[in-house]
Amino acid sequence: MTSNPTSTTPTPARAGRREWTALGVLMLPLMLVSMDVSVLYFAIPAISADLEPSGTQQLWIFDIYGFVLAGLLMTMGSLGDRIGRRKLLLIGATAFGAASLVAAYANSAETLIAARAILGIGGATLMPSTMALLRTMFTDPGQRAKAVGLWSGVMTAGIALGSVMSGLLVEHFWWGSVFLVNLPAMALLLVLGPILLPESKDPAPGRFDWLSVPLSMAAVLPVIYGLKEIPSEGWNVGYVVSITVGLLFAVLFVHRQRTAASPMIDPALFRGRGFAPSVALNLVSAFGIMGSAYFTTQYLQSVLDKSALEAALWALLPSVPIGAAAPIATTLVQRGVDRARVVTAGFAISSGGFALMALAGTDSMWLVLASCAVLAVGGVIVMSQIMDLAMGTAPVERAGTASSLMETGTEFGGALGMAVLGSIGTAIYRHEIPASAPAPAHETLGGALSVADRVPGLAAVARDAFTSGMQGAAIAGAVVLAGAATLTAVTLRRVSVREAPKTPEAEKATV
Repeated sequence: MTSNPTSTTPTPARAGRREWTALGVLMLPLMLVSMDVSVLYFAIPAISADLEPSGTQQLWIFDIYGFVLAGLLMTMGSLGDRIGRRKLLLIGATAFGAASLVAAYANSAETLIAARAILGIGGATLMPSTMALLRTMFTDPGQRAKAVGLWSGVMTAGIALGSVMSGLLVEHFWWGSVFLVNLPAMALLLVLGPILLPESKDPAPGRFDWLSVPLSMAAVLPVIYGLKEIPSEGWNVGYVVSITVGLLFAVLFVHRQRTAASPMIDPALFRGRGFAPSVALNLVSAFGIMGSAYFTTQYLQSVLDKSALEAALWALLPSVPIGAAAPIATTLVQRGVDRARVVTAGFAISSGGFALMALAGTDSMWLVLASCAVLAVGGVIVMSQIMDLAMGTAPVERAGTASSLMETGTEFGGALGMAVLGSIGTAIYRHEIPASAPAPAHETLGGALSVADRVPGLAAVARDAFTSGMQGAAIAGAVVLAGAATLTAVTLRRVSVREAPKTPEAEKATV
C-alpha cells in the first residue's frame, strides 16, 4: 500500500492577547527614545539660562544623544543577539531611566552632557531590541506586518511629538521635566517586561568581535557629524574631511566583517533576497522625511512668524494621517497587492508631497502642511513595508543585527536628506539675497531677520529667498523619490517574504 506524503511544515503560531499587550509595553520606550531626538527644542533656552553652558557645550547638550545613538546601534543590535534581546532591553531601560533622572536634576553643563550621552547608549539598546523582540513574538507574517506598521508609526510620531511635549512642559514646569516623563514608561517596562516578553537570542553567536565596535563608531560618527553640520555651515573643508574619514573607516569595517571569523554584522544577511534593497530604500525614505523637516520648521517660524510653540503645534497636524497609512498598506499587501507596488506607491506619494511643497509661497501655510502630511504618509507606507520585508527575510537569530542595520540606515538617510536638500536650499537663498545686504543676511534667514530692522525691506526679500530655496530643494526631493519609486519597481519585483522552516538551532533562539 502506498501513501501520499503530506507537508510537515508547521504553521506559524498566531500571537494572542499576551503578545499584543507586550507590544503595547514596547511602544512606550520606543516613543520616548524617538521623542528624545527633539525633546530639547524648547528646553535649550531655559537650560542655557540655568546652567550657562558655553556655545560648544550647548551644541553637545543637543547633539550628543543622536550621535551616541547612531554610533552604537549596530553594536547593540549584535550584542542583543548574543546575550538576549530582553536582557539588553531591560539593561537599556534601567540606564535610560537613571540617566533621565540625572539629566532632570543636572546642576552643570558637563553633568547634562554626560547624562545625554548615557541616554544615547540606552536608546541604542532599546530601538533594535524592540524590533527584534517583535520579530520573535509575531511569527505569523500577517500579524507581524501589522505590528511592524504600528512600530513604524509610533517611531515617526514620537519625533514630531517630542518638540511639542518639551514646549508644553517647559511652559508649565522647569526644563528638567522633559526628562522626568521617561521614568514612568521605563518603570512599567522593567515591571512588565520580564512577565510579558520572551527571551530570545542567537543560540550559536560565536565570540563577540570587540574590534568592530570602534570601527563601526569611527565609520558612523564622522559621517553623521559632517552631514548634520553642512546644512547650516556649508561644505567647508573640515566637514568634508570628517565625512571622508568616516567613509574610509567604513571600508575598514566592511573588510573586517567579511574576514573576521565571528563578525559583528554577518555578511550572509545581505545575501538574503530583499534585505539589501530594504536597507537602501529605507535610507531614501528617511532622506525625504528629514530633508523636508529641515525646511518646514523654519518656514513656520521664520517665514510665517509663528512662535516656537505655535510652530510645533502646527507641525503636529501632518502627523494625524500617519496612523492610518501603515495599516492600509498592510491590508493591501495581505489582500494580494504586490508589495513592490505598495512601496512604489509610497515613494510616489512622498514625491507628490515634495511637488506640493514646490508650489508654496511665503503665505502658503496650509499648502506646506498638506505637503508634509502627504510626505509623511508616503514615508510611513514605505518604512512599514520595507521594515517588515527586511525582518521577515532575516533569520530570527539575527533579528537584532538586522533591525540595527535598518535603523542605522534611517540615521544616515535623515542626515543625508538634511545635508543635500539643505545645501540646495541654502545655495538658492544666498544667490537671491542682494549683494548689498549685511553679512548675516547672506548666511541664513535667521541672520537676515536679526538685522532686518536696520535695512528696510530686507525681511520680505529674505523670506522670499528662503521660500525659493525651499521650492528648489522640494523639486530635487521630488526627483529623488520618483527615482526611488522606479528603483523599487525593479528591485522588489517578485520579492516576497518566504520564511524557511525553523532549524533546531533557530528553535533554541526563543527560550
